[in-house]
Amino acid sequence: MAYELLLDIIEQIGYAALFLVLCLGLIGLPIPNEAVVMTGGALSAAGTLSPVPAFIMTFLGICSAMTFGYSIGRFAGAKLSNWFRSKKNIGRFLSRSEELSEKYGGYAISISLCLPFLRHVTPYVMGLNRMKFSRFILFAYPSAFVWTMIYFVLGSLVGNQVQQIANLIYEYGLWVVGFLAAAAAGYVCYRIVRSKRTDKNEPVRRSL
Repeated sequence: MAYELLLDIIEQIGYAALFLVLCLGLIGLPIPNEAVVMTGGALSAAGTLSPVPAFIMTFLGICSAMTFGYSIGRFAGAKLSNWFRSKKNIGRFLSRSEELSEKYGGYAISISLCLPFLRHVTPYVMGLNRMKFSRFILFAYPSAFVWTMIYFVLGSLVGNQVQQIANLIYEYGLWVVGFLAAAAAGYVCYRIVRSKRTDKNEPVRRSL
């Protein structure tokens, strides 16, 4: 259902949908970020969207969502912190994000991108902890670029299986990503080896 909603939004407003949906994910739009980025990749591979603007819109959408979370933490975090902690589910993720921050510092931003909901909470915690914006950018934006690239390319490979793969990733996280990355790497190696064998055999065929 969420996947069909995303396709409808893209059909209505085009590339801007990829940006807006990723931003609106902050307020509970029921479409996982993974599905949005992978859909951009799948539609680009199918020729429905142009790859460069589709990728840029998804990347900017992720960056804007992270920056918004950081800004809320930086400028209104003290007022919202107690209210967030009073909410059982939000408080649990907030505590988990604080643990990541204490253990890994700025790298917690990169790690949290791979963890649903924590990717929204961790930028807020960084702002709440008064991390300098320049330092936040240093960790957040390059991580967002790599994360977006991985899922965008993955979406271009899985095609119309985006919804199923995105749901698995959302549920099982890094385990599925690792498996798919290994499978993709194996496929690439297979194609390279096969191409080299074809090139070696070609002169023999010509000589005959």
